[in-house]
Amino acid sequence: MRRSFLFLILFFAVIPASKSQLLISNNKYPLVDFRPPLNISPPALSGSFGELRANHFHSGIDLRTNQQEGYPVYAIADGYVARIRIQSSGFGNALYINHPNGYTSVYGHLQRYNAKLSGKAKAIQYEKKSFDIDEFPAADLIPVYKGEIIAYSGNTGSSGGPHLHFEIRDTKTEATINPQLFGIEVPDRVKPVISGLYAYRLDNQPFSEFTPKIPIPLVGSGGAYRVNNTVSLSGEIGFGIVTTDRHTGMSGTNGVYSITLEVDGRPVFTSALERFSFENSKGINSHIDYPTFLNTRRSIQKSFVDPGNPLQIYSNLENRGRISFNDGLLHDLKYTVTDVKGNTSTISFKVQAAENPVVATVRPLKGILFPYNQVNEFKTDSVFVQIQRGNLYNDLDFVYKAGNQLAPRGYSVIHHIQNRLTPLHTGFDLWIKPTAYLGGLEEKALIVSTTGASQGGRYEDGFVKAKPRNFGSFYIAVDTIAPTITPLNITDGKSMRGIGKMNFKIRDNLSGIKSFNGYIDDNWVLMEFDAKTATLSHTFDGSLSNGKHNLMLIVVDMKDNSKTLALSFYK
Repeated sequence: MRRSFLFLILFFAVIPASKSQLLISNNKYPLVDFRPPLNISPPALSGSFGELRANHFHSGIDLRTNQQEGYPVYAIADGYVARIRIQSSGFGNALYINHPNGYTSVYGHLQRYNAKLSGKAKAIQYEKKSFDIDEFPAADLIPVYKGEIIAYSGNTGSSGGPHLHFEIRDTKTEATINPQLFGIEVPDRVKPVISGLYAYRLDNQPFSEFTPKIPIPLVGSGGAYRVNNTVSLSGEIGFGIVTTDRHTGMSGTNGVYSITLEVDGRPVFTSALERFSFENSKGINSHIDYPTFLNTRRSIQKSFVDPGNPLQIYSNLENRGRISFNDGLLHDLKYTVTDVKGNTSTISFKVQAAENPVVATVRPLKGILFPYNQVNEFKTDSVFVQIQRGNLYNDLDFVYKAGNQLAPRGYSVIHHIQNRLTPLHTGFDLWIKPTAYLGGLEEKALIVSTTGASQGGRYEDGFVKAKPRNFGSFYIAVDTIAPTITPLNITDGKSMRGIGKMNFKIRDNLSGIKSFNGYIDDNWVLMEFDAKTATLSHTFDGSLSNGKHNLMLIVVDMKDNSKTLALSFYK
C-alpha cells in the first residue's frame, strides 16, 4: 500500500523585496506520521521547546494535564520500546520509543507504565537490586502500536507539577527537535512579547560582566514595538533582547522560536530553535547575558555570538553579530521575533553612528589571560586549576585569590577561583592541598563551595581533587556524618494491615545520598525515591504473609557513611 507523506517547510516571515528576508526551516519533517501523546483537548503547554531554563534549553514540550496525574499516554506511532529509564530526578519514569521513520519519541515524568511495561521494569529493578535503571531492550522485544496506551501521566523526577514532558529526537544523532514541526498542534494566535532591548559596548573586547550595557526604552504591544528616540552609538556594538511567548488558551510563559536582527535591511544575526544537541545545551549561558541572569534572573538573549559558543542555532551572522557604528550615518535596525506557529512581532529603531572611528580602549588585565580555544592551567603549591578546551566561551582574564586563614570547619584556606559570573560549559579540574592535618580522614575529604554545596572529590597524591561545574570559592571539608532516616507512617511493632505503602524521609548533610536498600525478612525489596521531596517508599504488593516481618533499611552517602534502620511490623 502506498503511504503518503506530507513534509513541512516553514515560512515564518516574508518581508517586501526591498528588505528581502525569508526565514525557512531547511529540514523536512513528516506532518501526518504522529498522533498527539495525550487526548486532552485543546492541548496546552506549560513549557515550550527551546524555552530558556537554568543551564539548559528546554528539550521538549511540557503538555498540561489539568494539574492532575493519571491521564493515558499514547504511543504517537508504531515502533518499539528502545529505552526504559527510571530515576529519582531528571525525567523520573521515562520511556523512549523508536519509530521506523528515523525518529524517537520520549515521554517523561510518568506516573507509571502500562501493565506490561510495569512488569518488565519491576523485574529489571529486582534483578539489578536498584531503583534507578537505564535499560535498552532489543528492538524485537517490546513492540508498540500507534494509539496504544503505554503509560500514565505523572509528576515523577524533577517535575514541578503534574504534566507530560514530550520530545521527538533524531534516532541516529539523538538531537532533539521541536515537536510542533511534526504536526503536533497547539492552538496559537498570540504574538510574542518584547519587553526589553539593550546595547552592549563591545569595542573589540571579550564579553564579560564588565561589558557596559545600555537599556533602550521601547513602547508598543500586540506585535508592533518601536523606540521613539534615535539612539546614538559609537564603536563596536552588540544588541540583546528580552522576549517571551504565549499561546491561545491555558498557556505558560514560553520561549520564542526565532530572533532576527537586521541593519539597513540586511540580516546580521538569526537564532532559530529548530533542534539542538544535548551536549551543547549548556551553551545557553553563552547565548544569554549570563552575569545579568545570575544577578537579576532576567534573561537577555544576546544577538552576538561568543567565539567559544558551540550552539548550532545561528545563521545570517555578520561579524558574529558585532556591529560597527563609526560611519556617521543614520541606520535603520529591526528585530523580528517569531514563534513556531509563525506569529511575528517586530521592533524598529534608528541608530545614529559616530562620525569618527572610535579607538577601543583595551581593558588592562587583572590576572592571567586564558584563551578560550586552548587548555589553560594555573597552579601554586596549594592549588591546581585546569580548564579543558571547549569550556570557555570567551578569552578570560583569570583571577585567583587565596584566603589567609582556614575556612570554618575546613581543612584548607578558601580558594577564590575567578567568580561565579563567568560561565563554563562543563566544568574544570580543581586540586586543593590540605592546609590542616586530615588525621586519617582522607577518605572522607571532599571539596565544598562557600555556598555549602559539595563538589565531590577524592584524596590523591596529597591533594583533594574534584571537578566543579562553575567557578566560585572552594575549600576542603570532611563528611563523617551518616544520612538520616525518618519513618513517616511506620514504627516498630506497628500493624501495617490495610496500609498500601511505608514511607520515609532520607537526607544527608553534605556529600549526598549514594545508595539506599531495603530488606524485608532478609529479602531485597524495591524502595522508590522521590528526590524533590526526599521521600523513600515501598509499596506492598500483596506477597507478604500475615504476621510479623522484619524491615532493615540501609542508606549510604557519597563518602560511605552509612545509616541503618531496623524495625518490625505486622501484616
